[in-house]
Amino acid sequence: MNPNVIRMIAGGLANVVVVLLIAPLCEGILRKVTACLQSRRGPPLWQPYFDLLKLLGKEDIESGESPALQRFVARLALAAALTTACLVPMGFPAPMNGAGDIILLIYLLTLCGICTLLGGLAAGSTYSLLGIGREMMTMIALEPLFAIALLAGAVHAGSFRLDAVLNGSVYAVPGIPWSGLILLVVMGLSFQAFVQRVPFDISEAETEIMEGPLMEYSGPKLALFKYAQMARLVIHSALFAALFVPWGSGLPFPLGWLLFWAKVLVIVLVVTAVAATHARYRIDQALRYFAGLLVVAFAALALAGYGH
Repeated sequence: MNPNVIRMIAGGLANVVVVLLIAPLCEGILRKVTACLQSRRGPPLWQPYFDLLKLLGKEDIESGESPALQRFVARLALAAALTTACLVPMGFPAPMNGAGDIILLIYLLTLCGICTLLGGLAAGSTYSLLGIGREMMTMIALEPLFAIALLAGAVHAGSFRLDAVLNGSVYAVPGIPWSGLILLVVMGLSFQAFVQRVPFDISEAETEIMEGPLMEYSGPKLALFKYAQMARLVIHSALFAALFVPWGSGLPFPLGWLLFWAKVLVIVLVVTAVAATHARYRIDQALRYFAGLLVVAFAALALAGYGH
């Protein structure tokens, strides 16, 4: 087999292993810091690992209208997240750069949300259907934002290749990169929604619709959905760092690698601080918010097309 192919596969597997190991730790940090900000003791950092192991060891109760579809989408949710991890630079260049481009990356990011829709539809309860209704409206307004950011980077880089786009390409213009700076603000203001955290965890909303699409899930299937959500926090943080905070990525190992994960940690801490200090938005408030950001993002894409 071609040595380049072996390195590509090994790099992708390494990213998957790192995400599987780091994602529950990031969730533990999020919980612990949230508790500190709210003057509570909080659970230990390792609690998410214990929670996942406990759920995986429980009986798999079939309580939805379509158990086969429930089993399928639970596995697909985590598989889509881990496949995305193979395309994202995590301290090293994108390992499977030759296996896809930003179009595939956009599809995979969208597929993670579609899994939530299918999961709620397969469950069939009132709360699940209400949750997927909210999720669908949010996806229509939200998902184009990341796609626009990636497309703006592709316009500046003149390529759809992952290594060209996920390397601060939004700033690759002579003079002041207005489109990149605008998209940085847009993505910063919408990042909580991409990782489904307060104030934009509207489709789950534990205090209102009792986790919505996941209402009828328990045991291993719930563990897979929760694991996928934890993985999305790491993956979206890595994408944000690669696209908008690329500085230091060219440093020799391990400095570049350590700096990258320091950026991810800072992003997780910001997500935690926002989630701990803000109240959840109503769905109509969130849609108006995303609509405004979408207009600004399209304006930034137009600026990118004119070389700004």
